[in-house]
Amino acid sequence: MLEGPQRRKVAEAIREVESRTDAEVVTVLAREADNYLYISTLWAAFLSLLLAPLVQFLPWWLDYREAFTLQWLLFIALAVLFRWRPLTMRLVPKKVKYWRAANLARRQFLEQELHSTRGHLGLLIFVAEAEHYVEILTDRGLAERITNESWSEIVENFIREIKRGKTAEAFVHCVEKCGELLQEVAPVSEIKNKLPNHLIILD
Repeated sequence: MLEGPQRRKVAEAIREVESRTDAEVVTVLAREADNYLYISTLWAAFLSLLLAPLVQFLPWWLDYREAFTLQWLLFIALAVLFRWRPLTMRLVPKKVKYWRAANLARRQFLEQELHSTRGHLGLLIFVAEAEHYVEILTDRGLAERITNESWSEIVENFIREIKRGKTAEAFVHCVEKCGELLQEVAPVSEIKNKLPNHLIILD
């Protein structure tokens, strides 16, 4: 997660961009889109249930009470183990991670009121760090003027930098690249600062 000086760099980049465009830019960084505890619990339950048919192959005999106890102990041990975050994230299917992150991005777009800006020029740069997920969401005023391919190229570069652990630099570069596009299609014509310039952190 970004430190104070890194957050200030992102805020400065946003202020610089917004001084040259009528668009409103908001950046949101989520540590993770979900805790996925239900998935780690499901994995623990599934693997512990597999113990029942395997008991007959053990080199010693167990009665049903001992087998039941062993199954519960295995479930508890796996449930605790699978809550270790690096392991949890490996157990979650990529589609599920992206689905949860995409839902959170859309909620943030609404919560930050980017759907109600003047001229419908709201833009959200959303990052879910644990999922390595980046998405740029725009209101219709920008969607009509800038192609998805332009945003996709910025997002791909952002993801590459995040995977290298350069989250702060990635944010600044992304804001600057977005600013170049925004200045072309929506150059500044009024002074405005209705939405937050700082990087919003979701723990």
